Amino acid sequence: MSGIGRQVVISGIGLLTALGEGGEANWKAIVDGRSGVRQIQAYDTSRLQTTLGAEIDGFDPSRFATRRQLNTMNRGDQLGLAAACLALADAGIDTGTELGLRTGLFLGGNKSMGRMDTLIKGLRTVRRPDGTADMKALGEKADTIMPPLFFVEGLQPGAVFHISQTFGIRGANAFFAGTADAGATAIARAARAIQRGDADRIIAGGYEDATSWWSMTHMDRMGVLTTRNDLGDTAFRPYDQTRSGAVLGEGGALLVLEEKEAALARGARIYAELRGVGNGHDGRTPPATDPEGRGLVRAVRRALDDARLNPADLGYIASHGAATKIGDRSETAALRTALGEASRSVPISSVKPQTGHLVGGAGALNVAVSALALHYGAIPATANLETPDAACDMDLVRGEARDTRPDTALALARGLEGQAVALALGRAA
Repeated sequence: MSGIGRQVVISGIGLLTALGEGGEANWKAIVDGRSGVRQIQAYDTSRLQTTLGAEIDGFDPSRFATRRQLNTMNRGDQLGLAAACLALADAGIDTGTELGLRTGLFLGGNKSMGRMDTLIKGLRTVRRPDGTADMKALGEKADTIMPPLFFVEGLQPGAVFHISQTFGIRGANAFFAGTADAGATAIARAARAIQRGDADRIIAGGYEDATSWWSMTHMDRMGVLTTRNDLGDTAFRPYDQTRSGAVLGEGGALLVLEEKEAALARGARIYAELRGVGNGHDGRTPPATDPEGRGLVRAVRRALDDARLNPADLGYIASHGAATKIGDRSETAALRTALGEASRSVPISSVKPQTGHLVGGAGALNVAVSALALHYGAIPATANLETPDAACDMDLVRGEARDTRPDTALALARGLEGQAVALALGRAA
């Protein structure tokens, strides 16, 4: 990364998605073309337009959290803590003692509610026989209906506290609220903090319980999710002529970022170097996307300038690829503007059709996928891409993964309110 700073590397990857647990397991599933998308099983979806999701089977939060912690965590917080545990273990960092003042924590997510089950059960007791709400009864019973820690449990940055407490992290920390941009922004800001010397090591990324009833109900009518439930695990089709929107997925994608010399000194495995970051904004009324993707244009150009890379130097782009009509076309337009002729020759793919759209964790997942592509020397394909939209005239990887050895990669993320983030990575020297 250009400027004053120190070099920043990725030394640990903690992934938890419907495809599996850990970076290696997820990478193998992605390259093999497996999908975690199916009909949602956790609750009755009959009133939803979209009934598909990428749920994690058999997730046991007690493996990662104490009983006391679980009392004030929703599922998203649990996934965030689990991803942090996996990232630190993957990095080979001793967590037997406090990580202290020189370790930081930067997280992103879209949390807006604590656990609903206890609250819903209590609210059923303050309805009249005709089903209407009895506000007098609510006032009389409120102290027994509302869980005592419901407000604390619902705080957006709850996972920042739980992860910090678990590992004794007392350094620089921040939480970024948003959609796909949130986790990517957390990684970008963490890299800057290490570059400036604010920390030597930071856990950064995003997480989301996006397939929960609460998340699905407020995303279901926004026009960004597919309604082709009949297509099952092939419904999520970025850049395809028949695309109709995204499928949500739950999970976490957290990385361990370190100052390069410190990582080398302890003999760490380095997946990739984080070389540049960029941000931009469409400046349009949400959820409309700027047709030319002007926010993404700025983000990509800034990331490349920061990394001192030419567009022709790029070996792979982990795209946003959320399968909306205007979204995929505007992403293509933005890359065409930002990269010029290179936009037609750089291999591009989206892994969202396999993992689902992780919302607050989606951008961080793209950074992890970019690092894994550089580490393993392969480029994953975009699943379900059969007939590319002529307006998306890029080198879209489809069918099978390509066995190449890219030296550089660009990870993209776009937020629902016009935010755009780009991070440039390089293969570890």
